[in-house]
Amino acid sequence: MHTWQMQAAKARFSDLVQRARQEGPQEITVHGRPVAVVLSREMFDRLSGGDLSLVDFMQRSPLHDLEDIELERDRSPGREIEL
Repeated sequence: MHTWQMQAAKARFSDLVQRARQEGPQEITVHGRPVAVVLSREMFDRLSGGDLSLVDFMQRSPLHDLEDIELERDRSPGREIEL
């Protein structure tokens, strides 16, 4: 991943976007600290699921056709309750 300082990212924004499309995510830093990542729209859609509904997502799961999945609920309290 290429790293851009904020000033360079602002000055060369079209280059930053082009590199995100061609090379992948581009990191932006302020005072040496990472603050943002620029992605191509294609990568964003792929990572976010695009237009898939929750039902579509679940049906595409590799676990969709399995019948022997046993899910056990953790019955421990989430926090201690004082009475």
